[in-house]
Amino acid sequence: MSTILELSNVAKTYHTRFNANAVHALTDISLSVEAGEYVAIMGESGSGKSTLLNLIAALDKPTAGSINLNGTELQTIPESKSAKFRREHLGFVFQDFNLLDTFNVFDNIVLPLVLSKTPVPEMEKRVAALAPQLGLDDKLAKFPYELSGGQQQRVAAARALITKPELLLADEPTGALDSRTADELLKLFSELNATGQTILMVTHSAVAASHAQRVLFIRDGQLFHQLYRGDLTQDEMLVRISDTMTAMLAKQGDGNTANATKGAI
Repeated sequence: MSTILELSNVAKTYHTRFNANAVHALTDISLSVEAGEYVAIMGESGSGKSTLLNLIAALDKPTAGSINLNGTELQTIPESKSAKFRREHLGFVFQDFNLLDTFNVFDNIVLPLVLSKTPVPEMEKRVAALAPQLGLDDKLAKFPYELSGGQQQRVAAARALITKPELLLADEPTGALDSRTADELLKLFSELNATGQTILMVTHSAVAASHAQRVLFIRDGQLFHQLYRGDLTQDEMLVRISDTMTAMLAKQGDGNTANATKGAI
């Protein structure tokens, strides 16, 4: 497999309004993702995982380091061209679906193609091929408010895939779904990955992460650990993930205790 995404010594620092204090959201992150991989990123709230996703999505720029997607250095893309780059190279699935209620399913799916001025026959051709795969071929004329949460998330996935993205980014995609619907979406992601789609998913759910081939753990803006699924079953992977999260939280607790003790001396 070839490397599709490469992060080298990435850091992100935020400053307060008057630059009095600096918040180091990410520190020295280096990682790579191979074409066709399914990678999950886990961490507690405030760990930096969402910041990392925003950088990979070219929604923000790193303070230091480089991010390379298939030969393009993301931090060098001008702001005026970033939206076009995202449409052409990345697909996004969000927790809250972000569908337009005044558009039917077909129009929601093809919206990125409309923005790219794709000819209508090509749009129809792509929807005809993708909709049955996602179980949406009989719902194209419906509106989002007529669909269940799981169906809406499938529409969001279709919209993300319609441009044939090099990388599919998912931000807490099961966060707004019940357990049964979440399982259906995760099964869909696995099926998409089996066809060669590269997926990078940020999640706080160990169950969701257990579907991935590799799990990266972030703590305090740094890579803490990673797990490879290999020959493990999903249940075995879930146990490994849960154990790692427990160990990570325990270390964080030890650090907080040490800092509190240090401050008291």
